[in-house]
Amino acid sequence: MGDMTNSDFYSKNQRNESSHGGEFGCTMEELRSLMELRGTEAVVKIKETYGDTEAICRRLKTSPTEGLPGTAPDLEKRKQIFGQNFIPPKKPKTFLQLVWEALQDVTLIILEIAAIISLGLSFYHPPGESNEGCATAQGGAEDEGEAEAGWIEGAAILLSVICVVLVTAFNDWSKEKQFRGLQSRIEQEQKFTVVRASQVVQIPVAEIVVGDIAQIKYGDLLPADGLFIQGNDLKIDESSLTGESDQVRKSVDKDPMLLSGTHVMEGSGRMVVTAVGVNSQTGIIFTLLGAGGEEEEKKDKKGVKKGDGLQLPAADGAAASNAADSANASLVNGKMQDGNVDSSQSKAKQQDGAAAMEMQPLKSAEGGDADDKKKANMHKKEKSVLQGKLTKLAVQIGKAGLVMSAITVIILVLYFTVDTFVVNKKPWLPECTPVYVQYFVKFFIIGVTVLVVAVPEGLPLAVTISLAYSVKKMMKDNNLVRHLDACETMGNATAICSDKTGTLTTNRMTVVQAYVGDVHYKEIPDPSSINAKTMELLVNAIAINSAYTTKILPPEKEGALPRQVGNKTECGLLGFVLDLKQDYEPVRNQMPEEKLYKVYTFNSVRKSMSTVVKMPDESFRMYSKGASEIVLKKCCKILNGAGEPRVFRPRDRDEMVKKVIEPMACDGLRTICVAYRDFPSSPEPDWDSENDILNDLTCICVVGIEDPVRPEVPEAIRKCQRAGITVRMVTGDNINTARAIAIKCGIIHPGEDFLCLEGKEFNRRIRNEKGEIEQERIDKIWPKLRVLARSSPTDKHTLVKGIIDSTHTEQRQVVAVTGDGTNDGPALKKADVGFAMGIAGTDVAKEASDIILTDDNFSSIVKAVMWGRNVYDSISKFLQFQLTVNVVAVIVAFTGACITQDSPLKAVQMLWVNLIMDTFASLALATEPPTETLLLRKPYGRNKPLISRTMMKNILGHAVYQLTLIFTLLFVGEKMFQIDSGRNAPLHSPPSEHYTIIFNTFVMMQLFNEINARKIHGERNVFDGIFRNPIFCTIVLGTFAIQIVIVQFGGKPFSCSPLQLDQWMWCIFIGLGELVWGQVIATIPTSRLKFLKEAGRLTQKEEIPEEELNEDVEEIDHAERELRRGQILWFRGLNRIQTQIEVVNTFKSGASFQGALRRQSSVTSQSQDVANLSSPSRVSLPNALSSPTSLPPAAAGHPRREGVP
Repeated sequence: MGDMTNSDFYSKNQRNESSHGGEFGCTMEELRSLMELRGTEAVVKIKETYGDTEAICRRLKTSPTEGLPGTAPDLEKRKQIFGQNFIPPKKPKTFLQLVWEALQDVTLIILEIAAIISLGLSFYHPPGESNEGCATAQGGAEDEGEAEAGWIEGAAILLSVICVVLVTAFNDWSKEKQFRGLQSRIEQEQKFTVVRASQVVQIPVAEIVVGDIAQIKYGDLLPADGLFIQGNDLKIDESSLTGESDQVRKSVDKDPMLLSGTHVMEGSGRMVVTAVGVNSQTGIIFTLLGAGGEEEEKKDKKGVKKGDGLQLPAADGAAASNAADSANASLVNGKMQDGNVDSSQSKAKQQDGAAAMEMQPLKSAEGGDADDKKKANMHKKEKSVLQGKLTKLAVQIGKAGLVMSAITVIILVLYFTVDTFVVNKKPWLPECTPVYVQYFVKFFIIGVTVLVVAVPEGLPLAVTISLAYSVKKMMKDNNLVRHLDACETMGNATAICSDKTGTLTTNRMTVVQAYVGDVHYKEIPDPSSINAKTMELLVNAIAINSAYTTKILPPEKEGALPRQVGNKTECGLLGFVLDLKQDYEPVRNQMPEEKLYKVYTFNSVRKSMSTVVKMPDESFRMYSKGASEIVLKKCCKILNGAGEPRVFRPRDRDEMVKKVIEPMACDGLRTICVAYRDFPSSPEPDWDSENDILNDLTCICVVGIEDPVRPEVPEAIRKCQRAGITVRMVTGDNINTARAIAIKCGIIHPGEDFLCLEGKEFNRRIRNEKGEIEQERIDKIWPKLRVLARSSPTDKHTLVKGIIDSTHTEQRQVVAVTGDGTNDGPALKKADVGFAMGIAGTDVAKEASDIILTDDNFSSIVKAVMWGRNVYDSISKFLQFQLTVNVVAVIVAFTGACITQDSPLKAVQMLWVNLIMDTFASLALATEPPTETLLLRKPYGRNKPLISRTMMKNILGHAVYQLTLIFTLLFVGEKMFQIDSGRNAPLHSPPSEHYTIIFNTFVMMQLFNEINARKIHGERNVFDGIFRNPIFCTIVLGTFAIQIVIVQFGGKPFSCSPLQLDQWMWCIFIGLGELVWGQVIATIPTSRLKFLKEAGRLTQKEEIPEEELNEDVEEIDHAERELRRGQILWFRGLNRIQTQIEVVNTFKSGASFQGALRRQSSVTSQSQDVANLSSPSRVSLPNALSSPTSLPPAAAGHPRREGVP
């Protein structure tokens, strides 16, 4: 099923429908066309065709209150007729495709060509072969059998190329598999609440069927299309589909259309599902884009496309929520390119209006095959720090290698020609040409091998392996990583802005103090001590004025605490009702949700929630609850001990704040005030003028709710502070409560110099007279700020942005943020790493985040820091090892070639060394598990070089040791071992023991140096914890075993001749010398070696031009695979020019097309204001780009699919 492309999926559904249309009162087609309409049009259509929404429910055989019966055959039938709620994923790349991709590597291609030429020449025996006059070094050792073996070298090179390719492809394949696993894990976690057989149940999003009654609430991402049946104050952000950033208010009689992929910003309600999967609005857009289509040749290297296997609410990436944006940016050149422009970006774009949107397709056209990570993280201006540094380093090394290899080839060729034709004055005989060509090919192959060894293609591999490994392990530590590089950025974090509720605290709210009837009770009052009238009001106010989805259920196990379901603060209040030996259920049954007259739902601006009910005598009563300082300001009466309201003056209020609220807050309690107000039946109040309604309240009681600090948090915060990370608390709570909790957590220590501010005060301090935010004002505040209380989501965003943009410290701050609410989205997006809460977090928050904390626990963030630092260190270990090999191999090949006309390390041997050094070593060193010691050092800054002085000392020190020994062996080895010299051997001579010993010693030294490389901060004990890493041990032993096989049985292909035991012993002994030498190097103090340069730093100036960075990102971010493909830049340039020409042409031809669209849209949107008109013309542009004629027929038919509201 999963592999079916969308089109099959579509046609299959169409077929089914014709056969089953009769079973339900409406077909899928009818419902689909209904969902295309908007606003009043839709209402009219529903009236004309069906009557009302209830009639539609009847036709779909479902009940608005009880939902579907939920029986298996019924659900199955609905799936068959109306489709399933998931979009079939794109097929993963096959192994062969990955092999083909790995073969695209330039250096490998050069090698293949050289090998093929060498093969061809070895089979060609020219007449001149016998002619002794051809070449100097010919003859001698060469007998007939050896001449026949000339083909072996070419074949061996081809073989080793195949090896390298298979290893690379396998790595990519397993990586892709891991990503798919991660993706499906994220998807399974996505659940939605529906009513089935009158029971409220949570089901996986993919299980939702047409006819389901879904409960929607603040923060949800709608998983399917539906019609609004009942609810209150529902506001939806439809910008992901229409591009209009204003929130749309939904109501049964004005605009009941709810679309998949849109966000609920306020309120709650129920909807009946009318379209799922590929038939929902987002699904249709995906189908148009061919999310499952084969036309996408440029599939992404990074495995998971954001649109892969998405169940509709895009669990990953801004996919479904951004379907329209992807539609905007993606129909370029007729190919879908992963144009998932980030939501935050699209928001900005909407303000810039059409012009900005017109630019986007260009970007997408050139960035189409760029790295997915870049797409996912467009909003993170710079590339991940590590990648920036690595790319730069790799490019530098590559250039150096290229120069070296070129010089090698030139010297070899010159030496040969001078020697043959000038010194020995040999004429160039035509019959000798093939022999000479063979020599030149040999030189060329040597040059290429130098290049192969010099280019660190293991670098990108090491990064990927290390990240993929860490991500897998972080799952166990409750970190679900959504963007790979977030993991590594976390290691550099210098500041964490954390929420209080649920992250630092347990999020189990319990009422522990109350102020009722003029008495302040320090624990739960005895029910008999409270007046009956007051009690009744209190129970009603709490039971009715809270979401009916919030309940307290009996504990799952004996002796456990009761389960709290829904909003935790409301659970605390309901628990208070139960503690007063009362029951809230009967009250709710008597006043079911449908009968509530009007609800003002809680939002971050109101900070209160109110519900209006109609009393039996036709009058109205409104119950309110909310933050005590806010609700008390609106109270003018309070219930006294006898349950009678008495006057409540401002000065009484001030006294109450001092005597009741502040003491509660200083105990770390959250204070909630419960109040009510009665309205006459006539004249009916104007419910829309909120300020008049929410006034003149009568206070019933004030309660103090405790939310205890998680036991493991203080220790975790101590670890952070020790690791040089500042923890700040940003909360919506009262400042006293916040301060009390911050002290309990250890965020602030009494007697320190720190700031605790309220949102208002913070804003006053950072804004100038004109009300604009000034960076230098923020710089005065943030270094000392530890607690920001009563903060709005914008304050959080301002703070994060202020810290990130600050130049106050010499290092740019790297900020991590936690968030759970819908409104935390912007801050999560802005931060370098956004953590969303897995349990309490809303879908919107999860979507904006980089890492999801599956247990909502602050201490998991510390684990993430540890893993992040570990990734960084793993890469450094690998670099230290790899560069030693590179330096030595290149110098040996180069000098050897210059002095002895032949590289001591043959092409095939070089490739083998390259394979161990690059592929295996990256596996071995990149999978070191993290240790607690990582948290004892300060974070590396953004501009700390990758290769520190200590590492440089190690690299050069070991290189000196290795080069000394290899050159000793090269020039006097034959005397030491009493063997024949291998220098100046003729063209096809048999392998010599001499060169075999050099090769073997070289590999042994690398193996032991790999152990040295495990420590990069100059530690003495390199074996520390070596058995905790089985992969490392396996690889070292495995390499050793293969090396024995190669030397003893490799023969001609590997240019090896078998060695005796004593020779082996010498090789291993010299290798072991590496460990001893490592200790010697560790003794030299780094501080003395001032001349050592550091390498691989990102300088400040490279970070500043963010706009340019966004442009260049495409060019640089091929660190993953494009590192060594110069030609990509050529194609880029051409591509840019082509795209621009295309755009110009389209504008010429497309003007009339757009005009038509505008006309269409003006008909559609009469009910809406004229402002919307910018939307259709803007959004349709990319479609125009793919040339107006090639629009899919469906799109041409339905104007709204181009985003016409």
